[in-house]
Amino acid sequence: MSRALAPFERRLGEVVAVDAVGAYRRLRCTDPGGPVPRPGQFYMLATAAGWGGGEDERPYLPRAFSYLRHAAGELEFLLEDVGPGTHRLTDARPGEGIWLLGPLGAGFAPPRDGREPLLVGGGIGIVPLAPLQHAISDPTDPLGTGQGRVLLGFRDEAHAAAAGLMRDATVCTDDGSTGHHGLVTEVLDERLGEHVEVYACGPPAMLEAVRLMTGERAVPAQLALESGMACGFGACFGCVVPTHDGYVRVCVDGPVLEAGDLEAVPAP
Repeated sequence: MSRALAPFERRLGEVVAVDAVGAYRRLRCTDPGGPVPRPGQFYMLATAAGWGGGEDERPYLPRAFSYLRHAAGELEFLLEDVGPGTHRLTDARPGEGIWLLGPLGAGFAPPRDGREPLLVGGGIGIVPLAPLQHAISDPTDPLGTGQGRVLLGFRDEAHAAAAGLMRDATVCTDDGSTGHHGLVTEVLDERLGEHVEVYACGPPAMLEAVRLMTGERAVPAQLALESGMACGFGACFGCVVPTHDGYVRVCVDGPVLEAGDLEAVPAP
């Protein structure tokens, strides 16, 4: 798996903007001196101020996020306000300092044997697929193939607004408020041909379904796993997942792992 190596220390960026994308929030920040990340890599984020429960309380751990875009010394992330850490990040204001550690982990590898990339995302898991789609369309990029299809699944229309961050996506919603009424894996089942390679990220149940589906049909698949991380560089062993050869750490051996190597995609 390809990766860009991060500097050994975290660096201080500045929040440029935080805006709404349907039910999500897009955070844009500067990244002074940071290397160019590869699709599938992630960052550990923390605000420079107010990152904790309050006076005499322990600060929050940094939060791991795949990057959405990188350009001109800036990074973009897509967040969902689901807890104290993500709430603080989505509440950040332009000019605030933000600590960045990354890019970390192993990203996506090029498709094998001339296969067509088939990108499958669920909810906030669409994030690492956005830079992957950009790389696929770039003939100078190692991932560039000039083609690729995109299938995205969301809870409802408000969350599906994030599909606009990618091009030519087939959209599914659980409640049928927009696009196909049903799971994205239902559409994948119809379109899973023998000459594709699947690239997927989403909730564990979706990824486990993709793992089983592609395994039954001998279709190669690369899965970007989501896992709670305390450090981001393999020291705490808090993000291990089972493979046929033992446990691996998502933060350094992944987050992109071969579906065929996994015993299962563990539930949180």
